Amino acid sequence: MIILLIFIVMWAVSSAPEWRVLYIVRSKPLHESFYDPLIQAVTWVESKWGKYIWNNTERAVGWFQIRQVRVDDYNQRTGSHYKLNDFFDYELSEKMFLYYAQGKSFERASKDWNGSGKKTLEYWRKIQQVL
Repeated sequence: MIILLIFIVMWAVSSAPEWRVLYIVRSKPLHESFYDPLIQAVTWVESKWGKYIWNNTERAVGWFQIRQVRVDDYNQRTGSHYKLNDFFDYELSEKMFLYYAQGKSFERASKDWNGSGKKTLEYWRKIQQVL
């Protein structure tokens, strides 16, 4: 009886249909944004693509060199409650950058990101060199 049971189990396993399935798993959805080239240029000019960058002179953090005044403005506009240190996170910083860049040309978005005054022209030239 045991031998018959073993034989039936082996026959069932060996005659099981072959599944040919390919699973493609992505850990993070890929997106392409109109602003991707500008994002690459801004993060290069701001931090040389360095994630954990702290600029003590300007008290700015992360890839995009975000300062507290920008965090305060973003929180007020969006109803968020972020702190400056939250913007060491690339995805959150990119989200903020895109919020301010939306609907603007590369030139206008980069100049606005840099601030105001005469240095925005110099900043735009640096961005253009990377683009």
